[in-house]
Amino acid sequence: MPIMTDQEQFLSAASELLGERGLTCDPELLQPWLTDWRGRFSGRALALASPSSTAEVSALMKLCAKHGVPVVPQGGNSGMSGGATPDETGHAILISLRRMNAIRQFDPAAREITCEAGVILQTLHEAVEAQHLRFPLTLGGKGSATVGGLISTNAGGTQVLRHGSMRSQVLGIEAVLADGSVFDALVPLKKDNRGFDLKQLLIGSEGTLGIVTAATLRLLPALADRAVLWAGLGSVTAARALLLHSETVAGDALEGFEIMPRHSLEAVLAHVSGSRSPLQGEHEWNVLIELAADAAGADALPALAQTLLETAFEAGLVEDATIAANEAQAEQFWLLRDEIAPAERALGPAVQHDISVPVARMADFVAAAVPDVEARFPSSRAVAFGHLGDGNVHFHVLAPAGAVRGEWEASDGKSISAFVHDLVTQWGGSISAEHGIGQLKRDELGRLGDPVQLAMMRAVKHALDPADLLNPGKLVPPCT
Repeated sequence: MPIMTDQEQFLSAASELLGERGLTCDPELLQPWLTDWRGRFSGRALALASPSSTAEVSALMKLCAKHGVPVVPQGGNSGMSGGATPDETGHAILISLRRMNAIRQFDPAAREITCEAGVILQTLHEAVEAQHLRFPLTLGGKGSATVGGLISTNAGGTQVLRHGSMRSQVLGIEAVLADGSVFDALVPLKKDNRGFDLKQLLIGSEGTLGIVTAATLRLLPALADRAVLWAGLGSVTAARALLLHSETVAGDALEGFEIMPRHSLEAVLAHVSGSRSPLQGEHEWNVLIELAADAAGADALPALAQTLLETAFEAGLVEDATIAANEAQAEQFWLLRDEIAPAERALGPAVQHDISVPVARMADFVAAAVPDVEARFPSSRAVAFGHLGDGNVHFHVLAPAGAVRGEWEASDGKSISAFVHDLVTQWGGSISAEHGIGQLKRDELGRLGDPVQLAMMRAVKHALDPADLLNPGKLVPPCT
C-alpha cells in the first residue's frame, strides 16, 4: 500500500469521523462557499466539513490541531467583510454548522432559548413567536444569517437603539477552542463574578478564538402593536433634532430610527418594481421611525404616534410626515429602507463603510464628511444611511459613471476607504460598527487602531490559538 501524505491522512481521518454527509472535497459543492456575499473575496479550501454535533466539532478540531490544518468557520456566508472566506492557498477547511440547527431547550416562562449555531435567524423568530415572544434582533439577511454567525460578528440590525446588539442578547455560550476543548457556559446566570466574562470575549471574535456551537438567548414579550412613521426633512442635522424629540416624547416605545438621503430613496424606487414614496414631495432626507409596545402599552400607541408627529410639526422639525395606515403599509415603508444596499449595488461599483461615531456627533459628521469626500474624489457620490439613533451609518461612496466593477474598488476605492477611515478616526469613531473586521478591514485596523488595544488582541489570540489555526488572516492585524 502506498504511504499517504499528511494531507491525505487528515482527509481520511476526517471522513471517517464525519461520514459521507459531514465532509466533502467535491469542487462543485465547495464552490458556492468560497466567495463572500459581496463578491470581493474568493479562495480555495481543502474540504467542507459539516459536523452534526458539538462532539464532532471538538473531535475535528483535535484532528486539525494534530495535522496543523487551518479552519475557517462559516455561518450563513452573508457577512460584509470577508470574514468567512478562506485564502487562496487551499490549505484550510471550511467548517459549516448548518447541520447543527436544533433548538435544544426553550423555556417560555423564563424567556430563554438555547439554540445551536446553525439555527437561521428567521427560524428563531418563528419559533418564539409561536409562544407569544420575540427575539429582539433582526436584519435584512434574516433568512440566511445563523445564530453562530450573528454571535461571531456581534451583529447589529435595526433594533439596536432600544435593545442593543447581539452581545446584549446572549445569556450563555458554548464554543469549541483551537485545541478541541469545549467551553461550556450555556447556563444563564444573572450575576457571576468569577473573574473574566469569557463568553463576551468570544462574542465578536469572528471565529478567531473559538467556534461557537450553541448559545442561550434572551427573549422578550411579543409586540402587541407598532406604529411606523415616515418623515421628510431638509437636513441630516434636522434628523438629529427629530431623534432627540422622539426620545423625549416616545421614551422606551422608540424601537427604531433610520435615516436615508434622497438619492438612496430614489435608487430604491427605481430598483423595486411597484414601490412608491410615502410622501408626495421630494425631501433631502427621510426618516423611518418605529414605535412599539407590548400588551400593556398597545392601547396608547396610536395616540402616542399622533402626538409625536403633531409636536414635531409644531416645533418645525419636519417638512412632511405620515403614519402607516396598516401593517402592510408599515412593511412597505421598511422595504424602502431594507432595499437600499441592493438598489445601490445595481447602480454600479461602490465602496461601503460600516462606521460609527458618538451618537451626539453623527449628524454633524455626515454633514461634514459627505462634501469632504465628494470634493476630494470628484464625480463620486457619498451617501450615508442607517441607524442614526445608535451612532452607526452605512457610509457608501458610489463610483463615477463608467467605472469598471472590480478595477475601481481596487484602485480609487482603496484611496477613498482610507480617507473615510481617517475622517472617522479623527471624529473619535470606529471603522467597524456592526459588520466586523474580517479580512476587508484588518490592515486598516492595524494602521489606525490603538497600539495598546492591538497588543492585547494579539496576546489573547496567541494564548488561545498559538498555532493560528482558527480563521487565520482575519480580524487580528499582524505585528508590523
